[in-house]
Amino acid sequence: MEIHHISKERLTIDIVAGILNKKIALSEEVKELVVKCRKYLDEKIKTHKYPIYGINTGFGSLCNTSISNDDLGALQKNLVMSHACGIGDEVPQDIVKLMLLLKIQGLSYGHSGVQLVTIERLVGFYNNDVLPVIYQQGSLGASGDLAPLAHLALPLIGMGEVYYKGQKRSSEDVLNELDWQPIELQSKEGLALLNGTQFMSAYGVWNLLQATKLSNLADKIGALSLEAFDGRIEPFDDDVHYVRSHSGQLQTARNIKSYLAGSEIVARKKEHVQDPYSFRCMPQVHGASKDAIAYITSVFETEINSVTDNPTIFPDEDKIISAGNFHGQPLAISFDFLAIAVAELGSISERRVYKLIAGERGLPAFLVANPGLNSGFMIPQYTAAPIASQNKHLCAPASVDTIDSSQGQEDHVSMGANAATKCYKVVENLEKLLAIELLNAAQAIEFREENTSEVLSQFVADYRKSISFVKDDRYLHEDIKKSVEFIKSI
Repeated sequence: MEIHHISKERLTIDIVAGILNKKIALSEEVKELVVKCRKYLDEKIKTHKYPIYGINTGFGSLCNTSISNDDLGALQKNLVMSHACGIGDEVPQDIVKLMLLLKIQGLSYGHSGVQLVTIERLVGFYNNDVLPVIYQQGSLGASGDLAPLAHLALPLIGMGEVYYKGQKRSSEDVLNELDWQPIELQSKEGLALLNGTQFMSAYGVWNLLQATKLSNLADKIGALSLEAFDGRIEPFDDDVHYVRSHSGQLQTARNIKSYLAGSEIVARKKEHVQDPYSFRCMPQVHGASKDAIAYITSVFETEINSVTDNPTIFPDEDKIISAGNFHGQPLAISFDFLAIAVAELGSISERRVYKLIAGERGLPAFLVANPGLNSGFMIPQYTAAPIASQNKHLCAPASVDTIDSSQGQEDHVSMGANAATKCYKVVENLEKLLAIELLNAAQAIEFREENTSEVLSQFVADYRKSISFVKDDRYLHEDIKKSVEFIKSI
């Protein structure tokens, strides 16, 4: 298998997606930086007369409590154990793997003071799919993602649980099976592992990968719905979008126009002068979400190339600075923004479904030839409506909230972890909404005598390999599940 070498090369969301299919290794440059920083820190502890936060002091509001050099290792181990207070649902394993990758990347810049053996063990976890069990609740999104990252770090010291070869097992058992000894944490290491934004960042990478895919897919499914509804092509003319010139709007219009190229349906004479907004305004609505996704991608790409633990060590400048790079506010605001952008794609999708089943423009009511005896596609729209509504509830911002912690020392937090998990749910809901729209659009297009475009015809043909045309009422739950799986497979 191809190996990706962790280096100072700038990561993008797409590069991260590609790395997930590879093994990783530390470049020689990274190894030198890590060793250099650790050596500097060890020398500093020996010679520095005053307390250095998190290295020979307590944490949070205990920052003024000094710790003797003999207890520095125990301090870090105690930190990891005591902070592993996560609860709730488990973090999906694909996001845990992203967390491992991003934590390795963040520690690789040589500003965190970890031992080389510690970061190499994280690489071993990643390459062998030893995935720590982490819980979704417990992070304030400031002082980093403390509780989730504590669960990520527990297996380093032989504690906690991991998934390995498809089974949840004790970390101690898996380390023994792999003939790995627990890491003896040194000064600063526990804090380097627990401080940081890798829980939020991993969710951000996953959400953005899915949102980008679903945003583009919304154009294709929307084009199929437009065809089924006998919609007009004029609203997708370039000239309309040049005079407003939002890039996402123009791109959406071009996407939809390209999907309709060669269609007999869109070319035929129309009796209606205008289409409803859910069809006519796809460039403006889908495009606004595209532009939001592009901006949020830039925020997260900055984050995944950053050092976010505390304190930050600068060996060449002879500085150890306690500051606040762990604060998740840029991510929290971006998650709230992304959730809104994604929810709007689902909201307009549900409206197109509503129009398709309304018995308009030559389509039968509820998209079955014999409505009355058959309810047809009445209830899939019922299903879509509360999902779209739930997304609206989930879009209430998390980033405007804060609750004091650590006796007021940490008196403003981002709640970015809550924003991350809410956004994850919104993205999952969009997948379901688009699956329901596709189920309806594929059904509706079959009632048209003329042919749609070659691209959309092939799209429907591929879909029909999983979900057949509905002639009479049947168990539609299974069709919706299959439709969701089809969306996932693209």
